[in-house]
Amino acid sequence: MIEFRNVTKRFPDGTLAVDDFSLVLPSRKTTVFVGSSGCGKTTLLRMINRMVEPTSGEVEIDGESVLGGDPVALRRRIGYVMQNSGLMPHFTVLDNVATVLRLTGVKKAEAHKRARTLLDTVGLDQSLAERYPSQLSGGQQQRVGVARGLAADPNILLMDEPFGAVDPIVRADLQQETLRLQRELDKTVVFVTHDIDEAFLLGDQVVILDKGARVVQVGSPSEIIENPADDFVAAFIGADRGRRALHLKQTPRGTVVVDSEGRTQGAIVDVPDSVTDALLSEESATKGAP
Repeated sequence: MIEFRNVTKRFPDGTLAVDDFSLVLPSRKTTVFVGSSGCGKTTLLRMINRMVEPTSGEVEIDGESVLGGDPVALRRRIGYVMQNSGLMPHFTVLDNVATVLRLTGVKKAEAHKRARTLLDTVGLDQSLAERYPSQLSGGQQQRVGVARGLAADPNILLMDEPFGAVDPIVRADLQQETLRLQRELDKTVVFVTHDIDEAFLLGDQVVILDKGARVVQVGSPSEIIENPADDFVAAFIGADRGRRALHLKQTPRGTVVVDSEGRTQGAIVDVPDSVTDALLSEESATKGAP
């Protein structure tokens, strides 16, 4: 469990990035910090592994302050995945994944064996092991970054807008891969994004932030969608524009769920025709109501 206790961060230039932030991040769940640029979400994430030191307050992991030990040792036991992968260009894929293990004293052969296993874990072909980052696609580089973050088998995985630099198709694939990995590995994940749809897809707990890392609302995706805390949240998630309103649409391949912009969000499967017909009839009647 990660807990922030009255954490404040003011940078030397006077910028107040985080103002008296307190929150518990539950163990073995994915907590997503989401908000516009400059709201302090990345600063919060980096205070967990002490890449940023708080001006005041405490960050605790399982009841122990992160400030009490060696920051380098702390970082080596916390996985970290960043935007643009952050791979070392002069290292092969295998050596990039094995980096943290080698730094902690694991022998090269053993580190490479673990790295090869992780390539399978994140869905990368073994033929890529000896290539360099410049020889990989953006999506492949991000998978290598995830593998490196998992190399030391950390209990905590920090992910700082890891998919922001890839195209939408690759991003969707990586999001699904993240969901699969969390189901299989059961880590405590802290994920930063400015994309509310990504937050709702990946998060067990979603934290919507405003300037100074002020918590506007925290809850599950369903809780936030069903009951936005205020007009700011409603606007941020698109509820004020009806963007999250869903309706049913009949297609040649069956009934699908469509959002207010006409995008298919899913299909209704294994439902008796009588039930689907009733839902469509109810929706039609509602649309025709004054």
